[in-house]
Amino acid sequence: MTAAALKAFPLMIALAGGISGDVVAGHGDPNGPGRPHWSEVKWPFPIDQWGTGRAFQCSADACGVLVNLYLRPKLGFCNCARGVYDDAELDRVGDVALLGPQFSGAGGGRPVTIGWMEGRSRAFLVAGPYQPASSAAAIAFNDKCDVVVATVIADADLARGERAALQFLNSEVVLRWARAELGSNGS
Repeated sequence: MTAAALKAFPLMIALAGGISGDVVAGHGDPNGPGRPHWSEVKWPFPIDQWGTGRAFQCSADACGVLVNLYLRPKLGFCNCARGVYDDAELDRVGDVALLGPQFSGAGGGRPVTIGWMEGRSRAFLVAGPYQPASSAAAIAFNDKCDVVVATVIADADLARGERAALQFLNSEVVLRWARAELGSNGS
């Protein structure tokens, strides 16, 4: 995978989505002390059975790399008994297919904790008819039978972008949104 391919993919997403520069307003402060600055941007993907979600971007100046994060709930779509407990379940519930029809896991996933929820994260290689191969991370975490899925794209260093995204996902602004979307009290 070339550096040019990694840099081009987020730019294509940004141009296709008509990214705005609006700061996440009215949703608390995800950019509090010690946190990188995240801006809410337009959801760039077509509407599917799960509707639209929320899209965020963190600049390279703030996060060390340009990071795009796509986030949405999928109510009633998780394994109610075990949650997002393995890579097969993460692959089933995740949204990596939004980025391109050809994708494969780049190694095994790992457990993550987002607020009161448990889940998994895994890196993927993604290719499609309109973009070169690139990498992305899928993150999914659940509250009972409901799951929140996040897709992360970073322009140069996916591991660094994923760390920034995980920090943002654990911010009060995202956790408050998750409680409201999932109808959870967050315990």
